[in-house]
Formats: sequence, C-alpha cells, structure tokens
Amino acid sequence: MDLTSIDNGLTGKGLIFVISSVSGGGKTTVIRGVMEVLRDLRMSVSHTTREPRPGEMEGRDYHFVDKNRFKMMVDEGFFLEWAQVYGQFYGTSKSSVDSFAREGFDVLLDIDVQGGMQVKEREKNGILIFIVAPGEEEQERRLKVRGTENDHDLGLRLEAATRELAFINEYHYSVLNDDIKNAVETVSSIIRAERCRNRSKTAIQASGGNKRNET
Repeated sequence: MDLTSIDNGLTGKGLIFVISSVSGGGKTTVIRGVMEVLRDLRMSVSHTTREPRPGEMEGRDYHFVDKNRFKMMVDEGFFLEWAQVYGQFYGTSKSSVDSFAREGFDVLLDIDVQGGMQVKEREKNGILIFIVAPGEEEQERRLKVRGTENDHDLGLRLEAATRELAFINEYHYSVLNDDIKNAVETVSSIIRAERCRNRSKTAIQASGGNKRNET
C-alpha cells in the first residue's frame, strides 16, 4: 500500500492538522519533511505583516500584507484564526481552509499556540500537534544559527517559550524534535493514524445509518 497517498476516509470534509512549536523547535523543517512524505496534504499559506526573511517567497511561504490591510481583513471576518506574535500579525484564511476541506483534502496549518487554541475551539475536526525542542540550549542554538533575530528578539522568543509550553496539554499530540528524521516520521504516522481512525468512524456511522434505514 502506498502510504504517501492514503485516502483520508472522508466522504466530504477533510481533517485539519495544526502544528505549533516554540521558536527554534524546528517546526518549519518538520513540516517540509511531512509534506514530502504525505504529498496529498494541503498546506494553508498564512498572511503576515512581518517582512520576508531571506529566501522566502510571496504565496509560497506567506502572503505578506501591511498592518492596515491585515486589520481590514480581520474586520471582514477573513481569518479562521489570527494572532499578534512578537509585534507582528499572522492569520489563516478561512476560505482557503474551507475550500481544501470541502474537496476532501486534509489541511496542515503552521500556526502558533494562540491560533491553535482558536482552531481547537472553532473546528471540531482539528487535530493539534506540538513540536517540542530537546532543551533550551538547543533551542537557543537553532535560533542563533537561523540568524533572523537580534539579541533582544532572541531573548523575547526564549521567554515566550515558557508561556507557549504551558499550552502543550491542550494539544492532542506532542513530538520531541531531537532528530529531524524521527520527528517527520512520527508526525506522518500521527496523520496516517488519524486518517484511519476517521475512516473507521465514518464506516461505523454509515453502517448504523443503513441499519436504521432497514427498520
């Protein structure tokens, strides 16, 4: 069986997978690996007001907008979730997620814990996965290697990690990212398992419905 394109088992709406982490947790790298393994997943591209980092592309990594435009989109009800993180705004398009889900595609959201809690409240079919860094020293090392924050911003991100980790029990799964290959395999296995669980539940519901129709 080709597990890279396994049917998600849905007759209508796809599953929503939320992946969150502290800064330096390796979330982006894990997500890229999972998207390579499970090629039928769809990735929701977030909107943000921050400046593009080197190598980032409009429409692939983010949709880059200014703060005035972002606030207008909030007022218009454009976002499934949105949050202010380190002084910048991030949000997930409601229509984009709904479009994928209606077509039966499972959707992956790369969002912080604020957004994750909003999705958990609003989307009952959401599955939340938290990527955990192997320790503060490794987290700090990764952030320094990334080279996108100055010393002040680096300190803010390390402080925020403690607050963000407090939400870990609100997530359905936590995955330790001490080895990128293992983390990718673990997250991919979680997605496959949730698909199988949903397929079984759908089959049971369909069987029960048929029995009721026969009586």
